[in-house]
Parts: sequence; C-alpha cells; structure tokens
Amino acid sequence: MPNIKSSKKTVKTDKVKTVSNTSYTSRVKNGMKRLEKAVKENDKAKANDLLKSTLSNIDKCASKGLMKKNTCDSKKARLNKKVKEMN
Repeated sequence: MPNIKSSKKTVKTDKVKTVSNTSYTSRVKNGMKRLEKAVKENDKAKANDLLKSTLSNIDKCASKGLMKKNTCDSKKARLNKKVKEMN
C-alpha cells in the first residue's frame, strides 16, 4: 500500500478504470462471439443487428485507447467480410 496521498488516490482510480475498461473489452469479445454464432446459424437479421452493435463497441474501444486502431480495423473488416459472405 502506498504512503503518499496521491499514490493512494491513483490506486483507487486505477481500480475504477480497470472495471470500466474490462467491461468495454468484454462487450467486444462477447459481441464477436455472438456474431460468429449467428453467422454459423445463417441468421441474417440477427447477424446484421449484432454487426452494427459490435462495430460500435469496437470503435469505442479504439477511441478510449483500449485497443490499437489497426487491431480494431482488422477485426471490423473480418466481421464485415463474414456477414457479407453470408448474404
């Protein structure tokens, strides 16, 4: 445990940020899993809805710096490709 007051505050804020960041990244991962499942089941309507929300979550992660921009772009491209191949 830190002794300096500002370090103590940093520990507290890091915990809060970690929870927030983890929720964003898990949204992306779970959205990708759901989307791939919908593609396997050939459910076009569900896949299109999930694609829109998943791409939005990926963009949020990129803007917050949780994932690198190029990583997000490649994930978005792969998901778009899977949905387009299905249609």
